[in-house]
Amino acid sequence: MKPEEKAAALVVAVGSKAASGMLEYLNDDEVERLAGEVAKIGRLHPETVDAVFTEVYEEATAQQLLAAGGIDYAREMLVDWKGDRGHEIIERLVTDLQATPFGFLRKADPEKLSGLLADEHPQTVALILAHQPAAYAATVLGFFDEGIQAEIALRVGTMGKTSPEVIRAIEAHLAGEIGPEPGTDLAIRGGIEELADVLNNSDKDTEKAILERLNAIDAALAEEVQALMFVFEDIITLDDRAIQRVLQDVNTQELALAMKGIGSEVSDAIVRNMSQRAAESLKEEIELLGPSRRSDVEAARRKVVAAVRLLEETGEIVISRGGESELIE
Repeated sequence: MKPEEKAAALVVAVGSKAASGMLEYLNDDEVERLAGEVAKIGRLHPETVDAVFTEVYEEATAQQLLAAGGIDYAREMLVDWKGDRGHEIIERLVTDLQATPFGFLRKADPEKLSGLLADEHPQTVALILAHQPAAYAATVLGFFDEGIQAEIALRVGTMGKTSPEVIRAIEAHLAGEIGPEPGTDLAIRGGIEELADVLNNSDKDTEKAILERLNAIDAALAEEVQALMFVFEDIITLDDRAIQRVLQDVNTQELALAMKGIGSEVSDAIVRNMSQRAAESLKEEIELLGPSRRSDVEAARRKVVAAVRLLEETGEIVISRGGESELIE
């Protein structure tokens, strides 16, 4: 199987709920290509599913070893575990890591990385974060002071093409401080969609602070970014059929946690799209939770939002943005 076929098989095999968590780490083009492969896939033979799961498990284990003890440690453990297969796995992982711009930073602790980048120019930080998975970039961004967050966000949102020489120079500079060799196969990232994706994965305080400061600096850009964003409270903008579809992909425990402290308008929109029995079960679950940490509630809300965005990307629901809700005769 080709890599994209394996990815599609994995998405189908694990089910929509688990798949939505994985898709958070892909960009729009990757999700679109993956959706196309999923659409083409037929019935999966059990042996095919087993083979895909085995490969994923092996590579996940290799990634953990690589992050825990470096290349040599990972290679030694994998060879002891899988023999020649272990050699193949580690060499492929190292090649992939080096082929992604700033890929060697992804195993860095987010707080430590923010400290490392604290003295860098906001444009440099923006370039680095634009090449990271949105959830990871959002975590790193959250450790910066509010003032600099807006500066970085502005530059992510307005970023255009960056020359390969500039990227290589920054990689070499950072690699000299951190250790791993930088990669050379470069890609272009950044822009409004990238910034919206990062903010959607940020905590509420970081998101609010950045948007407020961004609005003061460039109101038009802030408006474009907000138009691409979807937060938990925006569920009320969905039609009832879309809400019902979203609820199919969200488990009761996550939904109950997400609804802690939410306004009545959002709560009513959700409950009216549930059966009486499901609504009663949800109410009981919320009461059983008791006081919940804000960070846990926000994390649960981000999972619901991820489910909404995945359904939109696959064309199962429509999110109205700006003038999209206007009807044309």
